[in-house]
Amino acid sequence: MNTPKLIPSRDAKKAHFDAETIYPILDEALYCTISYCVDNQPYSIPTAFVRYEDKIYIHGSVGSHFIRTIEKGLPVCVSVILMDGLVIAKSAFSHTVNYRSVILFAEAEKIEEIDLKKAALEWLTDKIVPNSWEYLRPMTNSELRKTTVLAFKIDQASAKIRTGMPIDEPEDKDLPIWSGVIPIQQQRLAPVADESSQVIPLPEHLMS
Repeated sequence: MNTPKLIPSRDAKKAHFDAETIYPILDEALYCTISYCVDNQPYSIPTAFVRYEDKIYIHGSVGSHFIRTIEKGLPVCVSVILMDGLVIAKSAFSHTVNYRSVILFAEAEKIEEIDLKKAALEWLTDKIVPNSWEYLRPMTNSELRKTTVLAFKIDQASAKIRTGMPIDEPEDKDLPIWSGVIPIQQQRLAPVADESSQVIPLPEHLMS
C-alpha cells in the first residue's frame, strides 16, 4: 500500500512499493530496528526477525518491557538496511553509500496459536543459522510459555535502493582525485567451538 508517509522526502524516484523488491531485502537482513513512542518518549530496539509470506515475525521474553508494550497494538516503524558499498566521490559533499533499505509501518499481532508460534520460531532459527532447527535440542513447553511471538503485516512498506558510482559535480570530474566504490559484504567466518564442543564434529549445516 503506497501512502504519503511511505514516500521519501528526498530521492523519491529510488522508492519501491512492490513485494518483488521488498521481500528479498527483508529475507537477506538478519536484524531490523523497531521504533515506537510511549508518553512522548521514543524508543528504538534492534531485534532479529524473519519474513514468512506477507508478515514478519519477532520473538522476545514474555517479561520484556519492549515486547509487552508493542504487543498491545501500538503503532511501530520497522526499518532494515543492507549496506552494499561506500561511494567515494571527489568531494566529501558528494560521498554517499550504496544500500538497500525497507521501512514498514504496522501494529503487532500476538501469536497465540501454539503450532504457528512454533513454526515462527523455527523459521527465525533457520534464517539465522540455516538448517539448524532439526539439529538442536527441541524447545520445551516451558520455553514456549516464556517466549512471545509477534507478527507484523507487510502492507504498508516501501524499499529504497541506491546503486552505482559517485555522481560528482561537473567541475570536479577532471580533478586528479580517486573516486569509485568500496564494496561492503557481510560474511560468515568459520565456526569456533566452545569448551564443551571441542571433540564434537562440526555438523554439516555449519560447514557452508
